[in-house]
Amino acid sequence: MGRRAWPKEIRLIDQTRGVVIAERVRVARSVAQRFLGLMGRSGLQPGEGLLLDPCSSIHTFFMRFPIDVLYVGPDHIVRRVDHAMRPWRIGPLFTGAAYVVELAPGTARRTGVAVGDRVCCQPATAANRPESGS
Repeated sequence: MGRRAWPKEIRLIDQTRGVVIAERVRVARSVAQRFLGLMGRSGLQPGEGLLLDPCSSIHTFFMRFPIDVLYVGPDHIVRRVDHAMRPWRIGPLFTGAAYVVELAPGTARRTGVAVGDRVCCQPATAANRPESGS
């Protein structure tokens, strides 16, 4: 399978349930981007996330907040959902995952995303991004 093409920021949608999971998801493709992930951040706002591709396991070392985690297969089917994974943890090595999406805690329950759901991505638009202040 070839590499998936992603824009730098996406909107993540649960096609099965017809709901937007997150409006602003940054995409981390390089080794450095994936390693750093959310380290150093103070949190994720509702509607924010980070997609790590390729990825089949994560850690929350050096993080200061819990995250919801979606492990997604190459067919864009959710294979595992972890709710509110706390800092300083190692997630499972999930060989069925092609990429992982890290979300603000409570996002998975709020949106109802579950194992077996199909997700899709759209490029994030300017309307989905917070205004940049001057």
